[in-house]
Amino acid sequence: MSVTTAAHTTDRLPNTTADAVVIGGGAAGLNGALMLARSRRSVVVIDSGSPRNAPAEGVHGLLALDGTPPAELLHRGREEVRRYGGLVVAGRVISAAPAPAEGDPRFTVTLADGRTLRARRLLVATGLRDELPDIPGLAAHWGRGVVHCPYCHGWEVRDEPIGIPAVGPASVHHALLFRQLTDDLVYFTRGTDLDQDTRARFAARDIRVVDTAVTAIETAEDGTITGVRLADGRLVSRRVLAVVTRMQARTDGLEELRLPMRDLPEGMGRHFATGMAGTTEVPGVWVAGNATDPTAQVGASAAAGALAGAHMNADLAAADTDAALRAARTAA
Repeated sequence: MSVTTAAHTTDRLPNTTADAVVIGGGAAGLNGALMLARSRRSVVVIDSGSPRNAPAEGVHGLLALDGTPPAELLHRGREEVRRYGGLVVAGRVISAAPAPAEGDPRFTVTLADGRTLRARRLLVATGLRDELPDIPGLAAHWGRGVVHCPYCHGWEVRDEPIGIPAVGPASVHHALLFRQLTDDLVYFTRGTDLDQDTRARFAARDIRVVDTAVTAIETAEDGTITGVRLADGRLVSRRVLAVVTRMQARTDGLEELRLPMRDLPEGMGRHFATGMAGTTEVPGVWVAGNATDPTAQVGASAAAGALAGAHMNADLAAADTDAALRAARTAA
């Protein structure tokens, strides 16, 4: 049975132990659930309703679905999971913990409203949070006038006057990628180091460098960006800003799983450490999508979820066979 919330239709939690609980209802989580449900596994997706790409107008670089609004894509995904018997529950996980069991992993998942469910396996697909540079006025434009990925948003901002507020070495690479999309690019160093070789490379590509400190992002009455305000009072006219974000895997409620994590280079974030098909050092737990691969776009995240789901089903099949063999030997 399902009910409708403000976010989307939500199913009832089952009273039985699910084969798999998926924490996160984005592309990775839903595709993992789809693979499991199509394998006739009982699967429950817990969806907090806060996808990373919510501010974007459309998903790009996804074959045959380019430009699809993120909310529409997720709606289709939820309905596909349900078509094969999977459940999608609106809720926020505050605890996911191993539960003692003999011979096979078990987990207890607790939601913010106090509801609980048990699972044999977990797929963590919580995604990540983008931490923006601390520049007054910047965050208000996130997902519209402020973008981060040249492949997700580059075509849509082509030929615009673009600014790159630097956060570190990664911003240099960012500038070269966005230079492919516009002839009018300004790089704001914001106190970061920029050696002479890099300045020469920028000059060769007609990338203007501004070393004066940035104090704010200015906004027009219609809500669009008008430019970057400098410490000396000048306004550098820009329509779009491309920023490198600090990418932090969402770990809320997962502390008791003790999943290993890794730092990204140059202090650019932190993500879950995984092996083949999203396996982790914790038996019974897989991770897929941006929580382990911060640079993955929607298509790559969905593919990773599908691979993890197939791997989980194989693991469950082996466990089911072992249990059946033990039962047969006991009966004999």
